[in-house]
Amino acid sequence: MPIEPPPTGWVFPDPSDADDDVVGMGADLQPGTLLAAYRHGLFPMPGGVPDEEPDETDLPMLWWSPDPRGVLPLDRLRVSRSLRTSTRRMEVRVDTAFDQVVAACADPARDSGWIDHQIVEAYTRLHLLGWAHSVEAWQDGRLVGGLYGVAIGGLFAGESMFHRVTDASKVALVGLVDLLCDEHADQRVLDVQWRTDHLGSLGVVEVPRRSYLRMLRTALDLPLPAPWR
Repeated sequence: MPIEPPPTGWVFPDPSDADDDVVGMGADLQPGTLLAAYRHGLFPMPGGVPDEEPDETDLPMLWWSPDPRGVLPLDRLRVSRSLRTSTRRMEVRVDTAFDQVVAACADPARDSGWIDHQIVEAYTRLHLLGWAHSVEAWQDGRLVGGLYGVAIGGLFAGESMFHRVTDASKVALVGLVDLLCDEHADQRVLDVQWRTDHLGSLGVVEVPRRSYLRMLRTALDLPLPAPWR
């Protein structure tokens, strides 16, 4: 079971009353702070673009609660014929290469990269405490794709994903959905932050923030999926 860290000294605002997707700025990225944020429906992203020698003062941490929110209902995952073929060609593993997955997601060569060294260190700490997890796609003994996120009760908050061969990140997502599909599947929440056209093609939908927060309250009371408890 994950280890509960010391509680945060920060107080997050109620996102249901916010007028914008950004509901806070500052705080820290200690494990207790991150867990409190997710339990309040928030997640962090730096306020600037990472560079090779980041200046902490130039990258304020922003706390987001998008309205609407992107979620993937577990019974609405769309698996095309080609993706189904790809799942048979790859092996899905859990938490065997967390550092490698985060490093690949943080690759500065990627377009719109936002994962800086603060984020990498913060989620590595969460992983060591048993809260952050990777779901990986392997092919011929090589890591070819994956995703990482935070699991709290019935919530899995997806943070980022990557691929090195066609469909590899999608295969990891299919594997994640399989992990979450248990007797509590109808109340679990797979949060992807925002819906994009790419994610929409896989079944991701938008829900109003207030609806997301209601779903979250229910999900947090559920047990973790079997692999993480």
